Amino acid sequence: MKDVALVLSSGGAKGLAHIGAIEELEEQGYRITSIAGCSIGALIGGVYAAGKLKEFREWMKTINRKKMLELTDFSLSLNHIVKGSRIIEAIMEFVPDVLIEDLEIPYCAVATDLKAGREVVFSKGSLFDAIRASISIPSFYEPVHRNGMILIDGGVTNPIPMNRVVRHKGDILIGIDVSGQDYEKQWAIQHELAEKRKRSKSLSQQILNKLIPDNLDFNYYTMLSRVSSLMIRQNSILMAQLTKPDVHVDIQMSRYGIFDYDKSEKLIAIGHHKTQQALSKYHEAKKKKFPFKLF
Repeated sequence: MKDVALVLSSGGAKGLAHIGAIEELEEQGYRITSIAGCSIGALIGGVYAAGKLKEFREWMKTINRKKMLELTDFSLSLNHIVKGSRIIEAIMEFVPDVLIEDLEIPYCAVATDLKAGREVVFSKGSLFDAIRASISIPSFYEPVHRNGMILIDGGVTNPIPMNRVVRHKGDILIGIDVSGQDYEKQWAIQHELAEKRKRSKSLSQQILNKLIPDNLDFNYYTMLSRVSSLMIRQNSILMAQLTKPDVHVDIQMSRYGIFDYDKSEKLIAIGHHKTQQALSKYHEAKKKKFPFKLF
């Protein structure tokens, strides 16, 4: 059984693929001996370290658009849309809060201090305090105020914290990165949907076509969202180049975005498939390097 230091990236709902990645590792006989995560990676990694990943996966199956709205505690604040307490409280119903230092394996979560403009690493204290800080998507979730800091999503400074995971002698470093998008394919899909709307014979759609500008999908929001995504992506690529993980599972998606939490089973399946491919590539490379077994 091979020991693994596992790192899980940010990526919103796309990070549900982390569940499939973890399951694939365990199915292939790997043992996760430490874990570090950012944003959704901090959540999935923390739930796993607490021994509740199966329960979390079953709970995710119940999430649909209606339940997502029920779990969204909207705020009238000028610096965030959602308070973010309700989702944490819901998860804590089946994943009790624990001290990070009491977990069976070393765990850490990464957040960002908006005031100091620096990375903050949580390796002790309340598990859910660490997770809540790490998932605070800027302008969406309410920032966490702690010890004079204003904490927001760790993806701003370190979207895949491979330099923060605890290492053990003889382990291998595996990074699961869902921060990327297949931008060209995504753009093509959006263009195809726009063309279908134009060709629709539905009277209501034809009226909407007259009222809605052709370039509605390309606006200030989509521009800022894409720019932010590209910057995070470049940071994650740089981290992989600096740390050189033994296995880098790079999952770029085109049909799923950061809020597709109602697509959990499809995203988990992608995590399984991409991790299986990456592990096969790793095993083949090892065989070529060491073609004979030493007894």
